[in-house]
Amino acid sequence: MRNTRPARPSRRAKPAHSSAREGGSAPAGCVWLFGTHAVSAALCNPRRVFQRLLLTDQESAILQGADVKHRPEPELVARSVLDELLGPDAVHQGVAALVKTLPDLSLAEAVERPGPVLVLDQVTDPRNVGAILRSAAAFGAACLVVQDRNAPEETAVLAKAASGALEVVPVVREVNISRAIEALQKANFWTIGLDAGGGLLEGASLTGRRVALVLGAEGKGLRRLVRESCDEIAGLYMPGDMESLNVSVAAAVGLYELVRERAPSAYHNAATKKPI
Repeated sequence: MRNTRPARPSRRAKPAHSSAREGGSAPAGCVWLFGTHAVSAALCNPRRVFQRLLLTDQESAILQGADVKHRPEPELVARSVLDELLGPDAVHQGVAALVKTLPDLSLAEAVERPGPVLVLDQVTDPRNVGAILRSAAAFGAACLVVQDRNAPEETAVLAKAASGALEVVPVVREVNISRAIEALQKANFWTIGLDAGGGLLEGASLTGRRVALVLGAEGKGLRRLVRESCDEIAGLYMPGDMESLNVSVAAAVGLYELVRERAPSAYHNAATKKPI
């Protein structure tokens, strides 16, 4: 019999300007986004300020449904231009946009939104942070809190991994994670460090509470002071042979555990219906 172990989250386009062919990074305060999901979501976000929109197809589907006032005049470019501009490994799908980084949002403003909060303690991989944002959007999280000096900046890679969620879930940058946890506690959040050494995370027991899940970096886990700042430490039910999960997977499973008891009865009925 296997043991139960808590998981450790261990219209027509105009020609492009010559500057597009020069490649290089985005100017200060701006970021290149690429890929249909990331750019489409940005076009639907009134908080985004566009500098340029580059397409390889003048009939691109991302133009459909976008606010004309919000949308810049697209520039038609060859695919090789985007390859040179973004790098050979960028899966840009023929779409790129130069945008200003999103304006900062305070923690007090962000938690006015409904849903749980995710706090990351020095998770530095932009792909992991992007994947966590995607899960946060899927499960209705209020915001994502990161440490300002030990978290990736808003980048094309992060936005691509987030698949549009960067436009939906606010990212709050805090100097001190322990103090951010304290601020959440004062705002009546129950803070749970997702790590080994505690009980099991049980969403049913948290019904009626606002919860903040705190996750640590790959390998290191939660730092001692951050761990001690949490109201409790809990893990995920893992009956298999692996003792830990990638932090982005742990975040998704933890969020699901928090929200599944709140799922509409119609969803429960559909999910438990046996096939004929």
